[in-house]
Amino acid sequence: MRRDHSIATGTVHRLHIDSRVLADNFLGDAPRRIVDVYVPAGHDGRGLPLLVDLVGYTGGGPAHTNWKGLGESAPERLDRLIASGAMLPAVVAFPDCFTRLGGNQYVNSAVMGRWEDFLIDEMLPAVEQQFACGGTGRRGVFGKSSGGFGAMWHVLKRSDIWSAAACHSGDMAFDIVYLPDVYPALMTLEKHGGIEGFMRYFEAAKKPSDDDIHALMMLAMGATYDPAPDQYLGLRLPVDLDTGELIAERWHNWLAFDPVRLVDSHIDALKGLKGLYIDCGTLDQYNMIFGHRQLRNKLTAAGVPHRYEEFVDNHSSIDYRMDISLPFLAQALDR
Repeated sequence: MRRDHSIATGTVHRLHIDSRVLADNFLGDAPRRIVDVYVPAGHDGRGLPLLVDLVGYTGGGPAHTNWKGLGESAPERLDRLIASGAMLPAVVAFPDCFTRLGGNQYVNSAVMGRWEDFLIDEMLPAVEQQFACGGTGRRGVFGKSSGGFGAMWHVLKRSDIWSAAACHSGDMAFDIVYLPDVYPALMTLEKHGGIEGFMRYFEAAKKPSDDDIHALMMLAMGATYDPAPDQYLGLRLPVDLDTGELIAERWHNWLAFDPVRLVDSHIDALKGLKGLYIDCGTLDQYNMIFGHRQLRNKLTAAGVPHRYEEFVDNHSSIDYRMDISLPFLAQALDR
C-alpha cells in the first residue's frame, strides 16, 4: 500500500510471449506467458540494467506486481527505493512461470518444461529488445525460496548470461530441506491411493489443505529434479511409496541440482560475478538456514566475493528483505 503519494510512479508494462520452448509441454501448461516489466519514473528503460524476479512456489511474476493490501507491491517498493536514492534506477521483469504442479524451480525438465530456456532464450530477448535495457554485464536475477534456488542455479550454470544474483532463503542442502517433507507427503498420497489418486483429488478439490499443498510441492520437486515421463504426469518421489526407503539412484538425481553441492565445481563462474547477495532467516521453518551457512562457508573458503546476512525471522512474508537486495543488485550492475 503506497504510503507516500508524492513519490513518482513507475510504469508496469505487460508483455505476452508465445513460447516455442514451452509448446506441447508434458503437463499441458499454456505456452503463452505474461511478463510484467517495471520501468522507473522518468525513464523509458534505455540503458538501464535489467533485474529478473523469480517468485517462490505457488507464485507467479504478476503476483508481485498486483496491488497488495497492508503492504507494498514490488513496483511500489521500487518506486520508494529509487525515489529515496537508496536504489539506482533499473528495469525489473516479472515473468509468469506458474505450472500445473503449483510452481517452478526455473530449470529445464522433461516434465515441468524448458523453463531455463524460456527465461534466457525468449524472455530476456523480448524484454531487452523492447526496452533497450540489460545486455551483457547488465543482467541480474533474484528470488526467494524456489526463486532463490532459481537465482543460484542460474548464476552457477549460466554466468555467461547473468552478472549478479540475490538469493533469499533459497532451496539448498536438499537432505535437510526436502527429505523431512517427503514422509508427510507419503502419508498424504497414501490417503488417496497413491500419486494418481492424489492428483485427481487435488485438481478437483475446492479447498486443498496445507498438507495437500506440501504433498503437491514434493511432487513438483520430483518432476523438476527427477522427471519420469513414463509415469502418471511424469511424477515420482525418491523413495519407495510403501516403505519410505530412499532410492539411491533417484535421490542422486535430486542432489545433482543442490546448490551446496554444485558450488564446488562452479567457483570460477561465481568469482566472475559483479555481485552475489545471500540471506536467510534464523527461524526458517524449512531448515533453510543450515544450507545457507554451508554455502557461505564454501564461498568464503574459495574466496568468492559475496554478501551474506542472517536475520531473525522465518521463511514467510520476507519481501522486506528486498529493500537490501535490490539496491545491492542495481549498484553491482552499474559498474
